[in-house]
Amino acid sequence: MFEKILQIMEEQLGIDTAGVTEETTFREDLRIDSLDLYELVTALEDEYSIEIQPEELDEIKSLGDVVEYLASKGIE
Repeated sequence: MFEKILQIMEEQLGIDTAGVTEETTFREDLRIDSLDLYELVTALEDEYSIEIQPEELDEIKSLGDVVEYLASKGIE
């Protein structure tokens, strides 16, 4: 799942994901703004056929948080 998330980030945001780990944060490390984060969330929702609630986004700070969130929704 982690590799797929990296692929989506590269495709949607044009981010070079070399060296990105699960501890990498969106805002501090990758400098992703709210619009970019929205695009990423939309792509994840489309890819995994889920809906991420806006209030849940406050808890998602790193790639590891995304992995944990998706796992909690039964996605492997």
